[in-house]
Amino acid sequence: MSSKDQSIVSSSHLAQGVGGVLSEVEYGIIIASNAMQNWIVRCMVAAGGPEKVTYTDSLVLHNVYHRNRAKRLADICFTLNIEDSHTVAYALRKLHKLALIEVEKRGKESFYQVSKQGRKICERYAEIRQQCLVEALGDLCNDNQDLHEVARLLRTLSGLYDQAGRAATSL
Repeated sequence: MSSKDQSIVSSSHLAQGVGGVLSEVEYGIIIASNAMQNWIVRCMVAAGGPEKVTYTDSLVLHNVYHRNRAKRLADICFTLNIEDSHTVAYALRKLHKLALIEVEKRGKESFYQVSKQGRKICERYAEIRQQCLVEALGDLCNDNQDLHEVARLLRTLSGLYDQAGRAATSL
């Protein structure tokens, strides 16, 4: 990275050579991810969720609410790309204790659905999200195609990082 380079990166030693632009993208993802995590927690509280609900708890609650279908632990982990099932299991236990989800046993498997209270919070969250985030985004981005392209690129990068992670474990 030259002194004339105006790239904004988190670690200059990762911004050397061809990987420099990737380092700039990574830094953007890091700060956007942290901002999104903060937003999700604050929006959940504003929607009436308990203050002890974390980012992961919120993701799990919204995933369980998705399409109004009961879900298994493995399905939630897979959809959210969370390898540590204990993290999701902990969130599910916590959400159940808070009466935001219900558990139904079917044979040896547990299926999770949102409770009436959980549904109310998810719906209020969607209203607040529309008011505070989506409307502001409309001012920034007139064409949804831009956002579709960003989403596609992020999914592609996710696959590359997953593959690189598998490769790194074999070194």
